[in-house]
Amino acid sequence: MTAEVPHAGGLLDPGGAMDRLAEWKGRLDQLATATDAMSDRMRELRVTAADGNGLVEVTVDSAGTLVDLQLGQRIQRVAPDVVARTIMNTIAVAKRQLADRAQDIIGDTLGADSPTGRAMAERVGQHLRGADPTVGGPDEQPGRW
Repeated sequence: MTAEVPHAGGLLDPGGAMDRLAEWKGRLDQLATATDAMSDRMRELRVTAADGNGLVEVTVDSAGTLVDLQLGQRIQRVAPDVVARTIMNTIAVAKRQLADRAQDIIGDTLGADSPTGRAMAERVGQHLRGADPTVGGPDEQPGRW
């Protein structure tokens, strides 16, 4: 029996190993660039939503934090509990819209088929929509009363 010398590209081929490392580094560099682009877009992301009655308008930032609340003149003719419920429902709608937009950004930058992108999109969705995304109904819009 004679020992075979590995052919080009084999497991022990230094040139092949260097090529594989260079390819791997290239993929990592692309991922880092995509992640930076995603972070920039996410950092700037804000969503504004208004109820259908003109009572409230809310703006949430990329973390889902309420950053602006505008109350319309009509709140003076509505019971306080209705105003409070409308504010909370409108914030929930804004967060769901934010989750959708954030997941689009993740898909655009990391790829919809990327395991990393899918995992990140799922975490963002859970954070912004809450543990149960069906609470309040997925299509609930601040409506008319």
